[in-house]
Amino acid sequence: MKTTRLLDLTAATVLLVYVGLSPPIVSGDPGRRVSMTLVRGAAALGAFCLDGSLPAYHLDRGFGAGSDNWLLQFEGGGWCNDVASCRDRSKTHRGSTRFMTKTAVFTGILSNNASLNPDFYNWNKVRLRYCDGASFAGDTQVGNGTSMLYFRGQRIWNAIILDLLPKGLAKADKALLTGCSAGGLSAFLHCDNFTSYLPKTADVKCMSDAGFFLDAIDVASNRTMRHFYNQLVSLQGVQKNLDPNCTRAFYPEPSLCFFPQYALRFIKTPMFILNSAYDVFQFHHGLVPPSADPTGRWNRCKVNVTACNPHQLDALQGFRTDMLGALMNFFRNSTRGGMFINSCFDHCQSALQETWLSPTSPRIHNMTIAKTVGDWYFGRGEDVKEIDCPYPCDKTCHNLIPASTTDSLAPNVPDRKSLGTQLSPFSLAFFTFIFYV
Repeated sequence: MKTTRLLDLTAATVLLVYVGLSPPIVSGDPGRRVSMTLVRGAAALGAFCLDGSLPAYHLDRGFGAGSDNWLLQFEGGGWCNDVASCRDRSKTHRGSTRFMTKTAVFTGILSNNASLNPDFYNWNKVRLRYCDGASFAGDTQVGNGTSMLYFRGQRIWNAIILDLLPKGLAKADKALLTGCSAGGLSAFLHCDNFTSYLPKTADVKCMSDAGFFLDAIDVASNRTMRHFYNQLVSLQGVQKNLDPNCTRAFYPEPSLCFFPQYALRFIKTPMFILNSAYDVFQFHHGLVPPSADPTGRWNRCKVNVTACNPHQLDALQGFRTDMLGALMNFFRNSTRGGMFINSCFDHCQSALQETWLSPTSPRIHNMTIAKTVGDWYFGRGEDVKEIDCPYPCDKTCHNLIPASTTDSLAPNVPDRKSLGTQLSPFSLAFFTFIFYV
């Protein structure tokens, strides 16, 4: 299935290209390089990456007043929903630690610089490497007699936590579980389970960045993402690891609980939702997947939003309306939750310094993402829920079209200057939406 392969392999094939062309961090701070730690005890738990290699994480130790506080970040990287695409994935850094870089650069919410990450800079920070293809939620395996695919995301999650507990996580005073894209989905799926590992006195919260994937109806009136997730949940044995209260409520379609919009009301731990209302990955794969546009009518719009016609812009505004509708109960009734839903055409905003906290980072009501998340976590406000006005009103987005070059109704497209190099509009849009998927 072409859609399947695209969902799974875009990040794997282009991430290194994007990193090579990525902009210098606005602050001039290159970030901290943190070495990989293999989970040696994972084999005894049956916790393997797709290809059978050991799972891994990167740990940057906290210091000073943050020594007993922990921030865990799930890595993103799409999914695979059939044997063929999972086998392909197992031969990349998205399915095997053998192909992963052995160091990771910590920036944004993982930065240890107080001026760039004032609320979490001195915490213990962990990036969980992603190598299972089901948001750390599967538990089965498939073999053909000569080779084996391990769908053991849930066991990988458990193995990493068990490895971290004696390193200080068991005595955590404060903790935040987060993740981006497929990792942001993981934050929803594992939030309450994370809380169960920690002391009852710990202040535990969760944040999803670009992980609020909608059960969207695409432009061809199909539910492409629902079909994809149904296959993924079935193949990788995910259902038994979904919230049982949710799966009972949505019987006979328990796989719906893989969607955050259905699982959210069952999560007891305080949750913060960071998302773009025009999330670029969901635009390209949920609203307008290739299968829904066989003649390519959306091609120009997808790579340069200023080329969208009025009908296409209406569809994008409808997607925003659907997202806000799915979040409305949380917005109105969650007394401990927080949110930052902006109108930038973006995907993942907490791990990059320029969007997390910088002189030019996105803002809503003059609030940066870092300030909003910090205010929510530390209770520096009664109701920390920010929702942006509809596109194209937000002038703080990195992909803003200069006002002098377009009329007031023109949508945002990537800003060439923000990438620090001269790229075509197609390259800019392509690199932007795949970076953290």
